[in-house]
Amino acid sequence: MGTVTTSDGTSIFYKDWGPRDGRPVVFHHGWPLTADDWDNQMLFFLSHGYRVIAHDRRGHGRSSQPPTGHEMDTYAADVAALTDALDLEGAVHIGHSTGGGEVARYVARAEPGRVSKAVLVGAVPPVMVQSETNPGGTPIEVFDGFRAALAANRAQFYIDVPSGPFYGFNREGAKVSQGLIDNWWRQGMMGAANAHYECIKAFSETDFTEDLKRIDVPVLVAHGTDDQVVPYADSAPLSVELLRNGTLKSYEGLPHGMLSTHPDVLNPDLLDFVKS
Repeated sequence: MGTVTTSDGTSIFYKDWGPRDGRPVVFHHGWPLTADDWDNQMLFFLSHGYRVIAHDRRGHGRSSQPPTGHEMDTYAADVAALTDALDLEGAVHIGHSTGGGEVARYVARAEPGRVSKAVLVGAVPPVMVQSETNPGGTPIEVFDGFRAALAANRAQFYIDVPSGPFYGFNREGAKVSQGLIDNWWRQGMMGAANAHYECIKAFSETDFTEDLKRIDVPVLVAHGTDDQVVPYADSAPLSVELLRNGTLKSYEGLPHGMLSTHPDVLNPDLLDFVKS
């Protein structure tokens, strides 16, 4: 574990496990979580000989809590600072939800040789919010509701989200894991309320269309068809259409947090793509 200091003085916390000469796999977490959300995948890839790296986004987890920079351009610049500091070459970048947007923005701008592949899992691109150009998107009122709930009682909001739509625990017959709910709450409450509030705009309103068009490395787009947070029809299929070298993998009936509810299904598929 260590930290990298960005150009504006923000300290970015990261984990870096495995052999220094192993192929690097970099994980990017969703809102409002931390690098800890990737523990299962990091241990899995570590057991296969990879070097695994995950960071806490600025304002999240153990990274510092600056007053500014809570938008995608700065998130991507922070990733560039981390990959430069670690001098990563040929890395695979895997992002979930908001982290998928971060991956798209970073990979589209990365220095040649830094990235070999990317994976977007339940990711927010191309753009979430509904508009004239994105009529199938989520109405802005939904995200206004997120902001209102966070400001009113963040602790309760961070129980309600994982207890319901994030992991699909609100579906009939769902096998509820209290541990996942508690761990989601723990991670969320580690971060800064201002950063989480502003990040809602970043993940919901950022348009990644041009980023996706610029990416020339192979990209796996994985998405659950019962994703209640980032609806399937307005995300994964549209992203694949924009990518030069994209592959769509759909998971019938799986939720937004499928990496945690079904790692036995997702992890082998991720490994197969990384190895291919």
